[in-house]
Amino acid sequence: RPGMNSRLPARLRWLRRWFTRHPWVRLACIWMRAWPQRRFHRVMLGRKLSTAEIGVMGEWIATRWLKQSGRVIFRRNFRGVSRGEVDIVARHRGSLTFVEVKTRTSRAFGRPADNVGPDKQRLIIRGAHDWLREVDLRPVPFRFDIAEITLIPVELPQVNIMENSFQLPDASMAGR
Repeated sequence: RPGMNSRLPARLRWLRRWFTRHPWVRLACIWMRAWPQRRFHRVMLGRKLSTAEIGVMGEWIATRWLKQSGRVIFRRNFRGVSRGEVDIVARHRGSLTFVEVKTRTSRAFGRPADNVGPDKQRLIIRGAHDWLREVDLRPVPFRFDIAEITLIPVELPQVNIMENSFQLPDASMAGR
């Protein structure tokens, strides 16, 4: 806020600068502000949110929205041994869902799901294979969802879940 530093003694101004720029403090503030029912603001602690921080906020909003809609969250930000990655692993009714979260701050460049192309789908599929190998479940039905989060300043987040958004290639489960 303008004039805030002028009220602090000179010997304490460095403390406010350090506190508002510390990544753990910023992540804690993002966690507190990331709710589907809370308006989005681009500035936090006097500084603009970075793209990475907006992505983290979108993942937390999606996680909370999925929980509120009745899904059970098993894992967030899973990284597999074969360089695969899955943002959220959850259970929805009787099937396992691997959810990719895409966040945008504008509607000007299309839908967030448009950025999940064939390369990203292969990365998610590799992560799903690694997850299934790691937990060693009996054969269970699963699908791939995309969570689209649109964060427009001073509006509520818009959440859209695209269920079963892409399929496995036929030969990808051979050997599982």
